Amino acid sequence: MNRFFKIAAVCFAVLLMAAPAFAQEGGATPPADEPAAVTPLIAFSGAFGAGLIIIGAGLGIAKIGSSAVESMARQPEVAGNIQTGMIIAAALIEGATFFALIVCIIGG
Repeated sequence: MNRFFKIAAVCFAVLLMAAPAFAQEGGATPPADEPAAVTPLIAFSGAFGAGLIIIGAGLGIAKIGSSAVESMARQPEVAGNIQTGMIIAAALIEGATFFALIVCIIGG
């Protein structure tokens, strides 16, 4: 787990260093009758958020699956109950993931 925090800290530091490049002004404003163009940063933010959501959901479901299989190996007599709980928890994670993806698509 310590390695994960090191990688996350490096990614966060790189994102902080790139922030001033995105803060530059875009130039003249478009006329009122023309719609404003979507900047590449806004389009990138939705894709970045969706990627983080998918990674988080994948890690969460993988943790649930590995814990469930380990529990079934230790107590085979309650494997049915463990499997039911695992499927319900995975479905809840998938639902939250789907909702977050829709928010990223609409917001981005």
